[in-house]
Amino acid sequence: MNNLKQKISTYSYTSKDRFLRYVQIDTQSDPNASCFPSTEKQKNLGRILVEELQALGIANAHMDEFGYVYAFLPSNQSKKIPGIFFCSHMDTSPDCSGEGVKPIVHLNYQGQDLVLPDDPTVIIKLAEHSDLAEQIGNDIITASGKTLLGADNKAGLAEIMDAVAFWQQHPEVPHGDITVVFTPDEEVGRGTEHINLSNIKAEFGYTLDGEKRGHLENETFSADGAVLTIHGVSQHPGFAKNRMESAIKIAADIVANLPKNYLSPESTEEMEGFIHPVEISGSVEEAKIEFILRDFDKNQLIKQGELIQEITQKVLKSYPKSSFTYVQTEQYRNMNEVLKDRPEITQLALDAMKIAGLNPELKSIRGGTDGSRLTFMGLPCPNIFAGEHAFHSKQEWVSVQDMEKAVEVILRIAIQCVS
Repeated sequence: MNNLKQKISTYSYTSKDRFLRYVQIDTQSDPNASCFPSTEKQKNLGRILVEELQALGIANAHMDEFGYVYAFLPSNQSKKIPGIFFCSHMDTSPDCSGEGVKPIVHLNYQGQDLVLPDDPTVIIKLAEHSDLAEQIGNDIITASGKTLLGADNKAGLAEIMDAVAFWQQHPEVPHGDITVVFTPDEEVGRGTEHINLSNIKAEFGYTLDGEKRGHLENETFSADGAVLTIHGVSQHPGFAKNRMESAIKIAADIVANLPKNYLSPESTEEMEGFIHPVEISGSVEEAKIEFILRDFDKNQLIKQGELIQEITQKVLKSYPKSSFTYVQTEQYRNMNEVLKDRPEITQLALDAMKIAGLNPELKSIRGGTDGSRLTFMGLPCPNIFAGEHAFHSKQEWVSVQDMEKAVEVILRIAIQCVS
């Protein structure tokens, strides 16, 4: 075991250099596209990842027509060991530009505010990013101020790739069957839409898509989408008195009547759910409001939908000739509904973090991951920290040392499976 510890501690990590390459490739996904993947440019990174995997000696590495990258490392043990997989996504958020990312490495961080040179108004302040206080002496990577960085989730890609490089350099280090999966379109909620489960030779796995060093997430929001369609009454505006009932104005009244001090993203935290209108479109005759509904308890999503309809009915009392239709659809469910019955999967990662010298924290995600859907597809999948912070913004940052620690956790998980 001491020999194994020495191999890991003296390993020359490649995650930093890989990450710096990956973030310069624009892989922003598009929520309005009907094709898959939503942007063809995501495959540009997919092809590079396949080339790198093959160069490491993984001849079976490939990208399919949908942009998924798969690679398989067979067990080097004679006894039967449960197969595991590690997964990260290639796309970056549509919320902030990912074109022309210029990563900057801030060596030996000493607690100062980080002013980004291409837009000095973008400042990563220690007072606003408390996790920076734990990074004294570490190397922080940011973008230059014009774009997001892409740590979400290219840090995860680099970490998994680095672990593969270690396994290939040290075939004597024990592990069972390992599948690597890189997905497109996670940021637009479609990351598992065309995934080929037959390519994943595993009983369970882990996404590398979390935030703070030592965090392990085994619980996500449950999520629904909803569309409220308002059917108004259109008239020529010059002859509209007592006739017109504008669907646009009705929609505005409904949004204005939504809760503000609760059930709103702006006023909730931790385990509190919310109703969030994300888009309004339409005309006088018909308007649509699209919502996302979120709560850790799926039964609360039903109540949220009922509240939207109650507010709508109340507003429509002032518009007697108008009506509405409401459709609510399931998006994903809290992974803990499955993981609570498989505690050994979460415990395996917690133990690996402790062996790696971390004080692990079990957390809940106010969002979802590919792991949410994979869990309900028969592949239980908690989420491990990747070190990404302030994601989806120009203030995004990641620590080189956190990425390297995530690589060690991956390696420790595989070793624990054999023990």
